[in-house]
Amino acid sequence: MKNINNTQFREFVNKNSEAVIIDCRTESEWDEGRIKNAILLDLFESQLFMQKVEGFDKSKMYLVYCRSGSRSVAACQILESVGIKNVFNLTEGFTGWDGDILV
Repeated sequence: MKNINNTQFREFVNKNSEAVIIDCRTESEWDEGRIKNAILLDLFESQLFMQKVEGFDKSKMYLVYCRSGSRSVAACQILESVGIKNVFNLTEGFTGWDGDILV
């Protein structure tokens, strides 16, 4: 896992159309706004989270964020535990995001 800032996150999204953006917040947090093209995968729903992650394409890039950057670290570690190597954490989380937001 590599920690990246807003600028790097945006660059990865723009340059890697196949990248998977994971929002690991809760559904109520998701409803407040999200990053474009993100998929919701609530880390607190641990069994479902693991089921989904185990089926992910290990060759893809995964960009992960949560509210403040803490839960996403744990989510990234789980991704790596199933053999995914190209994993990036948005250090400031959604609260620090300065890009476009979908509501």
